[in-house]
Amino acid sequence: MFEQLTQLVQQFGEDAVVKNNAIPNEHNEGVLNEAGNSIFSGLQKIVSEGGGEQLAALFHGNSIDHSDPVVQQLTQQLSGNLGEKFGLNRDTSSNVAGSMIPQILSSLVNKAKDPKDGSFQISDIINAISGNSGQASGIMDTISKYGM
Repeated sequence: MFEQLTQLVQQFGEDAVVKNNAIPNEHNEGVLNEAGNSIFSGLQKIVSEGGGEQLAALFHGNSIDHSDPVVQQLTQQLSGNLGEKFGLNRDTSSNVAGSMIPQILSSLVNKAKDPKDGSFQISDIINAISGNSGQASGIMDTISKYGM
């Protein structure tokens, strides 16, 4: 799952990072890697803190926007990490995170929900971020209740 997430980060990072003059070119790869790591670790954190319903709601929706609690939490985490690790100013970090997170999550969810696209399965995503723990079945049950 992490490999597929990395591909999405590369895809959506082109405009937000690589073509962004506010990010020095020598930091492009590091910023993209941080985006992938932040999303993955952020989703793991949400699961570990009992946020299964938030995650289920994410997979249930037809579109993902900036007001979604999962998007907000991941955006704040990535923004902070980019400022801390790469010295990017607050506006640049916020803009990069605010641009990439909704796009990546939307693509991830749409691919997982598309029966013709086998690259992502909801169960694989849930298992990866929950560490194959007992939480995975609870989250999948919650997703089922939402009608997936």
